[in-house]
Amino acid sequence: MRKLVLLTAVILLFGLVVFGAEKIKAGFVYVGPIGDYGWTHAHDLARRIVDDKFDWLETVYVESVPEGQEGAIIDRLIAQGCNVIFTTSFGFMDGPLEAAMRYPDVIFAHCSGFKRYKNMATYMADFYQVYYLNGLMAGALTKTGKIGYVAAHPIPELKRHINAFTIGVREVNPDAEVHVRWIYSWYDPAAAKEATEALIAEGCDVFAFTEDSPTVVQVAAENGLPSFAHYSPMLKFAPDHVVSGQLVHWEKIYEDFLVKVHEGIYTTENLAYVDYWWTLPQGAVELGADFGVPINPVWEDELKAKVIDHPVFGKVSIYDLVMIRHSQFGAPGITFDPFQGPVYDRKGVLRIPEGTWPSYETLVTMQWAVDGVVGPWPGEPEE
Repeated sequence: MRKLVLLTAVILLFGLVVFGAEKIKAGFVYVGPIGDYGWTHAHDLARRIVDDKFDWLETVYVESVPEGQEGAIIDRLIAQGCNVIFTTSFGFMDGPLEAAMRYPDVIFAHCSGFKRYKNMATYMADFYQVYYLNGLMAGALTKTGKIGYVAAHPIPELKRHINAFTIGVREVNPDAEVHVRWIYSWYDPAAAKEATEALIAEGCDVFAFTEDSPTVVQVAAENGLPSFAHYSPMLKFAPDHVVSGQLVHWEKIYEDFLVKVHEGIYTTENLAYVDYWWTLPQGAVELGADFGVPINPVWEDELKAKVIDHPVFGKVSIYDLVMIRHSQFGAPGITFDPFQGPVYDRKGVLRIPEGTWPSYETLVTMQWAVDGVVGPWPGEPEE
């Protein structure tokens, strides 16, 4: 108790907000509905996990907030007593930054962006490693050499993921292509269905996507085609057709961040350089069609039977290759990166030199497309 009183006195002395001795009320701003079964659903599941875990924490949320309109929602949450605000979409980046300047006694954290302030941190549980692993499997399973990708918005995050996926595809199937269709929405089952059907009509026979519903896996399954789930477990929606996917554990980041706020480690004065970039080693993401199911057993035999002559590992099955690469992403040290050079874009421009790995800045600002990506690519650099 004496230590807590002393810590409180020190924090007050320096004019910082005291969180260590009070209850935290955290407000979450969501871009989609909590029932989307994708991005927003995963954030809300994590919110409930940390809310149940800590008696000093109360959480509230607002769902389906259009990007660009988060400012008014933030004002409302603060008026309701929230002293920590999480905004959970790339398009929410400017709203919390402006609010952080207006509300110096509130702590903010923005997901997937890059703008920070003294009382505003950033965080991301990133999937590019997992997308690469799924790409290895997709490249092995396609029979037409055409893999469909239904994509939400052409922002660096999605471009990074599609590129990593394509690199995996081409590692095992050098002539395969990833055909991309943008739907310009995070949650639009009707648009996702239309895009999937159009890609099937073009000959695509394996699917991945970024849209916050199980629509793509369901449409693919109706046509007897394999797919890879996105953000949440989707095995139950197509148990014979979902091969694997990307799963997220946002609670890992939320717990770490909120505990540090509660203990006074994070304050309204020291967040300008706090940026979580958590991946497989930190347990923030997981390879799987469901939690604890990295590869659907229905597809294991086919992946084990598919053997390639790999330039590094020699004769190896795709199943074993996935497991080898997965282990290379593990703690304590990562020994492989999907973007390790040389990496050229689809226009032939060298983007990552031989013998190097991409910097964090390269990953979070990625606009170019790797060779093998087919389709429009808004924002693609000329050179």
